[in-house]
Amino acid sequence: MNSLAARLDALRGSSPAAPHTARTLAALTTNPGCDRRALMDAAGVDKDALAAHLNLPRPLRPSTIALDHGAAFERRVTAQAGAELVQLLRKTLNLTLPEVSYEDLNAVGGREPSSLPLRHARTRSLILSAAHDRAPARTLLNHPVLRLTVAGHPAYLEPDIVAFQNHGTFHIVEVKSFPVIDGQADPTKVAAALTQAAAYVLALRELLADDGLPPERVSNGVVLVNPRNFSHRPTATLIDAVQQIKSLSRHLGRLRRLPDLLDQLPPGTTFDLAPDSEANPTRPREELATALSAARAHYIPGCLRHCDLAYYCRDEARNQGRTEALGTTVRDDVAGIEDIAMALALADGHQHPSRDRADITHALRHAQRVHADFLAGTT
Repeated sequence: MNSLAARLDALRGSSPAAPHTARTLAALTTNPGCDRRALMDAAGVDKDALAAHLNLPRPLRPSTIALDHGAAFERRVTAQAGAELVQLLRKTLNLTLPEVSYEDLNAVGGREPSSLPLRHARTRSLILSAAHDRAPARTLLNHPVLRLTVAGHPAYLEPDIVAFQNHGTFHIVEVKSFPVIDGQADPTKVAAALTQAAAYVLALRELLADDGLPPERVSNGVVLVNPRNFSHRPTATLIDAVQQIKSLSRHLGRLRRLPDLLDQLPPGTTFDLAPDSEANPTRPREELATALSAARAHYIPGCLRHCDLAYYCRDEARNQGRTEALGTTVRDDVAGIEDIAMALALADGHQHPSRDRADITHALRHAQRVHADFLAGTT
């Protein structure tokens, strides 16, 4: 069991690997310093099932109403072979010729997970035919399936649309249901959408590279299609996602250090839930918690929005008195001091600072004086 794949399988245990999605890959960029998350994602650990077994609250999920609204908006945009979408792309990408070839990849093998390899094969064939000018020059592929290598394993990803235009450049098109109001969208939601789209860009570049084509044929520009103002009418915006693409690529590269992270775990460490014949977990919770503590976490408050284990890691950080439990601003302000007790000891003079902590100690003591003056009413 020396191969990386076998070691990751042992870490996950008897459950099947949870597949990667663009959303889970995007989460890698939100907290790149978390070894626990890196190991679990690489091994395909079902964090939701693990959190359920530990009786943890989970991040808020989109409501059924929100999901239905998003699905209805996407159906509108892609209706009639993408007629409305084509009009948007002509304007956004400066397309001139009227001919557009459209294919819905949902019709290939259905939407079951088992159909992903078949849909990927069809997607690959269509894209390479277009790239080598063996097909209509402008192609819209609805719900294609791309494949991205993650920690040495293939992950199937499903962008909304891949658009190909005459100039030889592919674009990823993402249909999102959050609105653009007076030309502005929620920047947090836009950033999240671009980070997910970055996974599709990298997957499409990998597909072309495998056939000897340059990655530059996939644009850094991502087309976001959103409702305009408070209507259901769509609007399209071309946004440069180069920073998100570079960031995700860098964090995927970090997964190459998995052997080092695995070497730091005690022998026999596993996150196996030991499910019974009815898929109910039987692993003692205390034993599972011990296994989790073996992998170093890096909690930040933003984890509460995207990680199923965030509440576990938050309680752990609080119990251990780590500064990260107070938020990223505090953690960054006391950079290099990971322990709250140490920061307080430096501030009140009970701990003499080393040379490399002299500046931060001065800042802590100044903040303490300001706080004391405020409480005394002398500021």
